[in-house]
Amino acid sequence: MKRLLNTLYVMTQESYLRKDGETIVVRVGDETRLRIPVLAINSIVCFGDVLLSPSLMGHCVKNGVTISYLSFYGRFLARVMGPTSGNVLLRREQYRISEDRQRSVTIARTIIAAKIANCRVVLQRALRDHGSAVATEEIENVNAALKRSIEEALIETDLERLRGIEGDAARGYYSVFNELIRAQKAVFIFADRNRRPPLDRVNCLLSFIYVMTYHDMRSALETTGLDPAVGFLHRDRPGRMSLALDIMEEFRPFVGDRLALSLINLKQVDAKCFEVSTSGAVLLNEKGRKIVVAEYQKRKQESITHPFIGEEMHLGIAMHAQALLLARHIRGDLDGYPAFFWK
Repeated sequence: MKRLLNTLYVMTQESYLRKDGETIVVRVGDETRLRIPVLAINSIVCFGDVLLSPSLMGHCVKNGVTISYLSFYGRFLARVMGPTSGNVLLRREQYRISEDRQRSVTIARTIIAAKIANCRVVLQRALRDHGSAVATEEIENVNAALKRSIEEALIETDLERLRGIEGDAARGYYSVFNELIRAQKAVFIFADRNRRPPLDRVNCLLSFIYVMTYHDMRSALETTGLDPAVGFLHRDRPGRMSLALDIMEEFRPFVGDRLALSLINLKQVDAKCFEVSTSGAVLLNEKGRKIVVAEYQKRKQESITHPFIGEEMHLGIAMHAQALLLARHIRGDLDGYPAFFWK
């Protein structure tokens, strides 16, 4: 199984990263802030005004370390990586499946069923742990509706109707999401899911965590040899990594929603971690981003038992495991794609 490596997130503005032997040196002005071996990381994520020396970029490319550039507030801008790796026959079969609506829907409905099932687990855990503090009846009603949505998704043969099932399930799930917020309720109010830009602190938090999950899912697919741009649920669009968005659906509730709720309910983030732009967009400031990134990295180190493989692994490795399982299915080694059903 793949070893879990770190992601280096650089958020301090005007940082300069250079190569020193086999080590990455992070400097701000005349001060050295960090030294880390290249072999200890698998990617570098730069927020805003961050520079890398050409020699470091070349060294990262040779060693399989991808470099992603995001805006100051976390919007994806660009990516630097080495030559595409992987079996060309695997990618050709991936393209054939993507062009075949029936084969695509077979994979897509498993992904959607897993996503909805994982949303149910989020709600069930809220009822189990905080039943007296949440709107039990409302959550139970949504939970029952989500169960029916899973049953519908697993037998659906039309891709558009499958997307409709997923959309209805998401609206039901988010209709009670505010009930899962138990602390700082005057500061963190969730009415509905909004993005591009997020208009409240909860949506801002969710979107930022989803961006990091998207980055990790894309890296996992590329490492496995799959093309992250060609999906089965999300269709092709220039600049969009559709397959990364597909497999990421399974992890949104398990990684993104759980982490956002923990950060709020444990008061690890507060109103001082956010700011509002002149357009009304709510954005994480530098303090907020550092807290969220640190907790996201910790969450990836958590040990879980993979529901299909049955092995104990870090959560960060589970994304790589899903990419491997999808590749095995595409090659014909597995009859179906075993999506990640959280237990």
